[in-house]
Amino acid sequence: MAKLKFRPLHDRVVVRRLDSEEKTKGGIIIPDTAKEKPQEGEVVAVGAGARDDNGKVIALDVKAGDRILFGKWSGTEVKLDGTDYLIMKESDIMGIVG
Repeated sequence: MAKLKFRPLHDRVVVRRLDSEEKTKGGIIIPDTAKEKPQEGEVVAVGAGARDDNGKVIALDVKAGDRILFGKWSGTEVKLDGTDYLIMKESDIMGIVG
């Protein structure tokens, strides 16, 4: 993976969506128009962390390379260097997979 020329600030992360399954478990092929956007992704870049009331930086729990699950409407879609990404706050992430 090429190095991203974008560094998120504070408690934000940059996520690349992972492709969803093309078939159901029963073998039915799902057309592109009927597919939902995947809610699983890979963290590409992370910010330094949020600051607490005393100004101390609180590090993020996720790191680049983590596979995550996030909410259906989480993040802001952006295109950087021709690739689609999501920028979201760490609080929008539901958990780390695997």
